[in-house]
Amino acid sequence: MGLLLGRLQPLAGRVYLLVFVLFLMSPLLILAAAAFNDSSFPTILPWQGSTIKWIVALFHDGEIGRALISSGIIAAGVIGLSLPVGTAAALVLTSLHGRTRGVVYALMVSPMLIPGIVIGISTLLFWRQVGVNGGYFLTILAQSSFIISFVMLMIVAQLQRFDRTMEEAALGLGASRLLVFRRILLPYLRPALLAACCIAFLQSFENCNTTLFVRGTETPLTIFIATKVRTGLTPVINALGLVMMVGTIMGAVLWEIARYRRAVRSAAV
Repeated sequence: MGLLLGRLQPLAGRVYLLVFVLFLMSPLLILAAAAFNDSSFPTILPWQGSTIKWIVALFHDGEIGRALISSGIIAAGVIGLSLPVGTAAALVLTSLHGRTRGVVYALMVSPMLIPGIVIGISTLLFWRQVGVNGGYFLTILAQSSFIISFVMLMIVAQLQRFDRTMEEAALGLGASRLLVFRRILLPYLRPALLAACCIAFLQSFENCNTTLFVRGTETPLTIFIATKVRTGLTPVINALGLVMMVGTIMGAVLWEIARYRRAVRSAAV
């Protein structure tokens, strides 16, 4: 009996892993398949024949292009604001000790726990008092108010492994604080900064509930898709999802190839 259970346990683990992966991937696979169905409604049943006209229509859709540009502008602004502020917050937090550090940490991560709708409404109401209406400016501010917390946490995680004796040695040899930051700390933080940029971009690009209240006349991609859900979806949206999936996979593969080549070069030195 024990031998039988010993043989079944690895099999059960593999079956569970397969079911789990299928559970995660099935919505994406259905979305991708619907992009090739010759139907005016985004579905895979009934299958009415294969076509690529929805992918072709995607690249001729001016509204989606403008929505992508709008989302890209907002994401770039969020990265430009949240990265330096989040890095500065991480440096301040790691320099504190005791209860003060705990209090400051709680304050800095609290925006992550606030519902996005509340952040959007409060940002809009506050800035309207000084005559600033919705648009790129308010959208970037509202999104950055909680994305900064994500950036800070990633930089803090990297700083906790930093050897402070390197900094102290450089200062002892006469280097200025700015030079130490530029030559020692910044290169050390580069992987975390790149990861924080990716997280900030993704958090901004897919945000909807906060953006809805502060966007003004702009229509980012998430708002565009949400509007299409109410007015009527077409398989062009599925084609957009397919292109984004392929782009994400290609980006991940290229990143892994570059990382592997760097590791090989480092091992050869």
